[in-house]
Amino acid sequence: MPISYSLVSTAPDALETPLLVVVLPADPTLPVGLNGLDAKMQGALSRTLARRDFRGGRDETMLFVGGDSGVQRVLFVGRGSAPLTRTTARRAASIAARPAGKVGVSSLHLLLSEAEPTHVEGLVIGAGAGSWSYPDLQTQPPEKDRRAKLTSVAVLASDTAEMRAALAAGVAIAEGQAIAKRLGQMPGNYCTPDTFVEVGREIAERHGMGISVLGRREMAELEMGSFLCVAQGTTQEPRLVALEYKGGAPDQQPVVLIGKGLCFDTGGISIKPAPEMEWMKFDMSGAGGVMGAMEAIGQLKLPINVVGIIGSTTNMPSGE
Repeated sequence: MPISYSLVSTAPDALETPLLVVVLPADPTLPVGLNGLDAKMQGALSRTLARRDFRGGRDETMLFVGGDSGVQRVLFVGRGSAPLTRTTARRAASIAARPAGKVGVSSLHLLLSEAEPTHVEGLVIGAGAGSWSYPDLQTQPPEKDRRAKLTSVAVLASDTAEMRAALAAGVAIAEGQAIAKRLGQMPGNYCTPDTFVEVGREIAERHGMGISVLGRREMAELEMGSFLCVAQGTTQEPRLVALEYKGGAPDQQPVVLIGKGLCFDTGGISIKPAPEMEWMKFDMSGAGGVMGAMEAIGQLKLPINVVGIIGSTTNMPSGE
């Protein structure tokens, strides 16, 4: 289930949330906006900082448990002494989303004092990255042991046009990355060339893109011998998929993204060594990256023309 993202301007002490994440720098002091919440928690937050139990080091975390209502938990996340950038905000949100998953909360609020639009974008990307998983092929635990999945993330920030644009950009990038990571994580017998056709058609339908698909017969007619000689050892149909996004002027030259989509690359006979052969399923990561990029581009509605092309097959030795 995809995560929904929003901007919220509610004061922290007036929130109803299972988890409030507070991103803090090295050697932090309590943000003024948390004074009311700190009073409700009988000074636990300010005491922790005064005693230097939490020092704001990069990736440092500390969880506080509150009451049954209001802010039920507070998670301090340190971003270290590095300057506040989109990257540091992204990393902190990614670190925060992981314990959120372990606790099993379905929603969280993110607070980064004095956050600017670029930081909001980073927070959204990070929350998406930190909460991402690939459970499709995992044996699920018994119902009573399952934890809720994160489905809602709210960033505490002013609701302005710039902030909304930053939030939308973060969502587009996060969801594009999720597509690329899912394709990369799928084993080679699940992620086949036809998988890229399916995903490409879904992206094209969502964003009004053109799509072209070539198979073995069409490639032979075009004398694409280099491609076909790689594909001749597999029974799977090789595919060339081209997505066309037309957000610019009709006469504008497009940006062209090309991704390698070898769903598994054995390297032929007696070429690649056996150790770590399982990593060769990632030889389609270039194609996955192009698919993810086209999703993000479609969501962002960029004012340019883009063509995304992936060539996908499996490189396997056989009697052919």
